[in-house]
Parts: sequence; C-alpha cells; structure tokens
Amino acid sequence: MSIINIIFIGPQGSGKGTQAQLTSKEYNIPHISTGDMFREIREENSSLGREVKELIDNGNMVSDELADQVVRKRIAKDDCKQGFILDGFPRDLAQAKYMEKLAKIKYVVDINISDKESVKRLSARLTCKKQGHVFNRITHPPKKEGICDICGGELIQRDDDLRSAIEQRLKTYHKKTQPLINFYKKEGLLIEINGQQDIDKVFKDIKEKIGNN
Repeated sequence: MSIINIIFIGPQGSGKGTQAQLTSKEYNIPHISTGDMFREIREENSSLGREVKELIDNGNMVSDELADQVVRKRIAKDDCKQGFILDGFPRDLAQAKYMEKLAKIKYVVDINISDKESVKRLSARLTCKKQGHVFNRITHPPKKEGICDICGGELIQRDDDLRSAIEQRLKTYHKKTQPLINFYKKEGLLIEINGQQDIDKVFKDIKEKIGNN
C-alpha cells in the first residue's frame, strides 16, 4: 500500500474520533488526535497547561502556532512514515496551508451531522477520569453507572461537554473549520460522509470511498 495521509473533519460529536480509530486499525497507520494531546497538556501543572485548560473549558481553540508545533513534532516520528490519520487538525485555512508544507494529504474525510445532533450526543458523553475512555448515556452507556467498564475509573462529564461550551465550540467550528470543506473540495481531496448513521455503516462508507490504495 502506498503512503496514505488522511485528515478527518467534522463537528463536535460527529464520531470522527471513533472512525479515525477504526480507519487507523484498518490501514495500520497511527491515529493522531490533537484533542487528546491538548487534553494531556491541559492536565499539566504548568503555565501552558493552565492556558490550554482555560481555552478548552471555555470552548475555544488553542493558537495556530501551538497546534502547528505539536502536529509537526508528532508526524515527524517513525511510526508516521507509511502514513497517518489527523483528527482535529487542521481546523482553519491557515493550518491547512501550513499542513501542505509538512506532508501530502491523500484524503480528507468530512463526517456530517447537524448541530442539534451534536449537542444531543456530546451532552450525554461521559469520560473516564483515570484513562480517558469515552462512553455515552444514549449510544454507549457503561454497564455500571458512573464507572468505566474498562479500568473501573470514575466517569465524569468534561467541562467542554456542557451545553454552553458545546454551543460555543460549534459556533467556532462553523466560522473557522467549515471553509476547509470548500478548500479541500477544490483540491479534489474531500470525501463526504453522512455521520447520522450507525457506526458500522459510517465506517463502511469510509472504506468504500478510500478503497485498497
């Protein structure tokens, strides 16, 4: 298989993280979630950690400069030589143009859901405080309320999954990230996927569009 670099785009709650993980396993290339990386930084007892925490908790994005730096270092690692999947980057045109300097992108997968569905999904999301495993009261509830099925950690609702933060994040998404769809469509890289389907059907659609390479 040739080198395959993929970007996943979609509003909060679209399931792009789940689909990126499935695609990562299917094509044996690493899934790089900038959201996960910044949440790790958020927990650091440092000025950067506190800055990132304030941004995330208020539903805002980190600066392009910081995002660029984190992504550049990550995709330079050896496990990305045969390709990678980016989830959460680029988020705006400036980052997209910066990305063009770093690597050749083969596909941009755009997973579409409505704002109403986004709020519904995210406001029901629960995250393991210990290891970050994600559950959902509606679509993927834990076997025991408040307890992670995998590690037994406490399940919490993150500050950025509160309705007010979700709505702010969606406004930011439509303003900054939506223009990427037109950009990548003009480049002939865009794959549009209906995210308001079962997880298996969404993944099937993605595999059909990407093919065997």
